[in-house]
Amino acid sequence: MNHCFAPRRIRHLIFGGALLATLSIATSTLSAQSAPTKWGDWPLWGDQKDGTYRNPVLPGDYSDLDCTRVGSDYYAISSTFQYSPGMVILHSKDLVNWTFIGHAINDVTEIGPELNWNRMNRYGRGVWAGSIRHHNGKFWVYFGTPEEGYFMTTATNPAGPWEPLHRMTNEGGWDDCCSFWDDDGQGYFVGTHFKGGYKTWLYKLTPDGRDLIPESRVLINEGAGREANKLYKINGLYYHFYSESGRDGRCVMMQRSKNITGPYTEKRKLSHAQTAVNEPNQGGIVQTEKGDWYFMTHHGHGDWEGRPASLLPVTWKDGWPVLGKVGADGIGTMVWSAPKPVPSGPLLVPQTDDDFSGSRLGVQWEWNYQPRADKWSLSERPGWLRLHAWKPLRPDDLKTAGNTLTQRVMRARHNVVTVELDPSGMAAGQVAGLCLYDRNYATIAVRREQGGLVVEAARNQTILHGSAVAAKPLWLRSEWDLDGRCRFAYSTDGKTFTSLGEPYSFGWADYRGERIGLFSYNNAGEGGQADFGSFTYRYDSSLTR
Repeated sequence: MNHCFAPRRIRHLIFGGALLATLSIATSTLSAQSAPTKWGDWPLWGDQKDGTYRNPVLPGDYSDLDCTRVGSDYYAISSTFQYSPGMVILHSKDLVNWTFIGHAINDVTEIGPELNWNRMNRYGRGVWAGSIRHHNGKFWVYFGTPEEGYFMTTATNPAGPWEPLHRMTNEGGWDDCCSFWDDDGQGYFVGTHFKGGYKTWLYKLTPDGRDLIPESRVLINEGAGREANKLYKINGLYYHFYSESGRDGRCVMMQRSKNITGPYTEKRKLSHAQTAVNEPNQGGIVQTEKGDWYFMTHHGHGDWEGRPASLLPVTWKDGWPVLGKVGADGIGTMVWSAPKPVPSGPLLVPQTDDDFSGSRLGVQWEWNYQPRADKWSLSERPGWLRLHAWKPLRPDDLKTAGNTLTQRVMRARHNVVTVELDPSGMAAGQVAGLCLYDRNYATIAVRREQGGLVVEAARNQTILHGSAVAAKPLWLRSEWDLDGRCRFAYSTDGKTFTSLGEPYSFGWADYRGERIGLFSYNNAGEGGQADFGSFTYRYDSSLTR
């Protein structure tokens, strides 16, 4: 899916030119629907088709969010760690209905070789939090990696193409950066040195926005695990948004100054830690065309779905934003439902399905590490994804098998993933199929043995159940509900499915939630091919209610 937008330069909070609109969302306008009885028990989410929305707006893995508006279009980015392409970009017209439009990083080995298919040792590392801004007719994405340093890229169209990455620093131990351009055109950059005691430094950018000016740096914050940096200029004041760790968990903070370099002597807590709702604590505030404000945030304490995204109304009090419902102490608390920022508009959810009939993979897909380009194809057999097999880095270990194609799971009421697999080209020793993985993994797959083909269910490297099958297409399926326990099944006709294996409980690992994957490897060496046909992932959403 490729949206072509013609962004126009506007004056809003990112550029420091907008007047602060006072948004007063009275408590009575927020829906009285209660919070889930326990985390993840949300049969309804997103657009409710009645002019309201229900949090989370994206019940999947959308970590380290940032959000900006250009005209009537909203764009968000989310960190992707070792996955390629990296730094996913989403688009919305109303902050509630989101779709994928692209990625800012085409090749994660531009960051370093450890993210390649022949290394695969950056689980939980790679692309961490970043920022997206629009300036001088371009979109600018900056982000950090914990080992390699800070990087940036630009594009005139947020759907791409994006320029090759430019490395800004070579030092590890930094994270959670943000860019900002003042009214005079001078660019700034803020980032946290977590290895140096969580010191937050402000730099001037070079005129082209590609590099830091080292001698310009100023310390503006430090300690308490402070990160998740954002910079805004509102009504002539400079606001530094961040989160910090306290006794009760991580909460959202803000400090402000009349000068961008400080001193930042005024400070406020914007929301409580809220560990019961998995800490909505990292994202960005954004102003609508009408002048209302919202906080697009992840829930920072991850569960098996990852770190889902919620949208909180923002109320301004005494020149400070309060995130969510204003509590008795004046500090924000979680809001589970509210009126939509834009009442009307199309119902949309992030893309999932792919029939592999195009010249490119669907934008929802991300490889686990940079793929081996000569070992996959959409053209060798049109309408099929062909995965050629070779040895994993460790025998029978899916987590070290190259060219595993993945996408996010959703924590919805009912989920069904189905993919067609043609095993006729598989070689002896080859395994190919459907997987769900976190630190552990479960698979339903076909294995070619000397005696023929076997469809099997496995948990990590242990085969649980198997059954002989013919060398013709099979359909592999996984289903799960809000409890995150998936069941596997297979079919020889795409209609009648036979259960296989035992339920598998999803998990959280390496800062990521569960992932769906299509994979193929061969313990015996290079050889064999697996062809994947139509892939569907159906889940309960506003489109199915």
